[in-house]
Amino acid sequence: MFTTFKYKIQKALLVSVLATGSVFAQNTLTMTDNPVAAMLDSLANQKVIEKALLKPVYPKVNKYKYAIDSVPRFEDFVYESRLAKLDATSPFDLVYNPHVKGFIELYAVRKRELVSRMMGLSQLYYPMFEEVFDKHNIPLELKHLAVIESALNPNARSRCGATGLWQFMYPTGKMYGLNVNSYIDERSDVYKATEAAAEYLKSLYSMFGDWQMVLAAYNAGPGTISKAIRRSGGKKTYWEIRPFLPLETQSYVPAFIAANYVMNYPTEHNIYASTPRKTYFEVDTAIVKESMTFNQIAAALDISAEEIAYFNPQYRKSEIPAGGNSLTLPKAKIGMFLSNETEIYAAIKSQKLVASESTMAVKEVQKTHTVRNGEKLSTIARKYGVTVADLKSWNYIGSKGIRAGKKIIVYVKQPVSNPGSVNKSDAPKEPHTNVAVNASPDSTNRLADNTEAATIKIHKVKKGETLYGISKKYGISVDKLIEINGLKKNPQLLLGQKIKLVS
Repeated sequence: MFTTFKYKIQKALLVSVLATGSVFAQNTLTMTDNPVAAMLDSLANQKVIEKALLKPVYPKVNKYKYAIDSVPRFEDFVYESRLAKLDATSPFDLVYNPHVKGFIELYAVRKRELVSRMMGLSQLYYPMFEEVFDKHNIPLELKHLAVIESALNPNARSRCGATGLWQFMYPTGKMYGLNVNSYIDERSDVYKATEAAAEYLKSLYSMFGDWQMVLAAYNAGPGTISKAIRRSGGKKTYWEIRPFLPLETQSYVPAFIAANYVMNYPTEHNIYASTPRKTYFEVDTAIVKESMTFNQIAAALDISAEEIAYFNPQYRKSEIPAGGNSLTLPKAKIGMFLSNETEIYAAIKSQKLVASESTMAVKEVQKTHTVRNGEKLSTIARKYGVTVADLKSWNYIGSKGIRAGKKIIVYVKQPVSNPGSVNKSDAPKEPHTNVAVNASPDSTNRLADNTEAATIKIHKVKKGETLYGISKKYGISVDKLIEINGLKKNPQLLLGQKIKLVS
């Protein structure tokens, strides 16, 4: 079996040599230029991700009795045998060859600490990927595609502007329903982007009927793959058309095979996952009915703005706009949000009413700008009061930049009459609450009692407190507290639970 396998590899490499002149120098990117390595490196510079992961926990006696600093290496036949086991149950052609070996060494040797981080992130994302892919009836191994696309970094952005876990370009994202504007970039929305990726992968499979070709098309685009097929004389498999593909795509499928390998055999290489603060099964989602900033959420729920940003990477300005957008947080915080939703909205609304007296309302309008001779992105950005990064995220702008006549999308803010502004005397009487929605998440006034004029107050349950003790503290009967809060008889209070009071 292995003799036949080696013969096939030698034949494929011979074709590669004849087509390009050498196996390595011209047929693959150097690792320093490779986008797969660049995405791995991005994990080393993300403060948000650093706060979400703890250091790996090494077992005191691991399966192979490695020392903590041991970096195992193996003979080729070992890699070949392990990949053969994976290949036996996979629709992908998980072959082993020198190109695959190069990426295995990238993951298991040179970037092993970053792979540890990536494995920690997989505990948050992989269960959801599998759920979506199973629903769409596509191979679950495609979850590893996000490893080579973004290193499981939802904030990843390539040099050409591809964004998110699945690295969608602006036009492709729009084609699959991912909205991008000044406030939201749904290419970084973990769930929506995964749904879009599944739809796109299914579409590519309907074109080529081969999952290896689908991988190549995901990287280079279906048009590039069709050209490579024609140039190869009508060949229909990835390894046959590989010499006719761009260098990056020539490295793409070997990187995918290596990612499958390392994510299935990390222990054999003495690699252990960083410990995520929360896994997929420890987070939940709620729909936010009104706009609110991360700082306001942080103050109300006693959580850092950085942690909110980590679980909600799609929001570009640390603000969730109105319109039924989602908020993802640890389950306990989502429960706290839903239990106090009315009070949180009321407090934020009171802030906005005060702010509207001194500020003019604005709305965001989409415009189309036609590039003129000599115009640069920087001059267009200054003209509309936006940033160059904004222009790149709203439009596909390749390495050659922009040319005269190109139409680009710009979102600009325009002042509007503010029907929501009211005089103090006409303002609706909102009930005061003690839910702190302050400008800074570091405020020490979170969830404190409000003024004496408050009609509703909330007590946050401390360790060891009972409903009877709370009733004595505030001079309110236990029966009244049960009635106000809709509790059962003899309720068991939870640490951090909020109990409504009547002054």
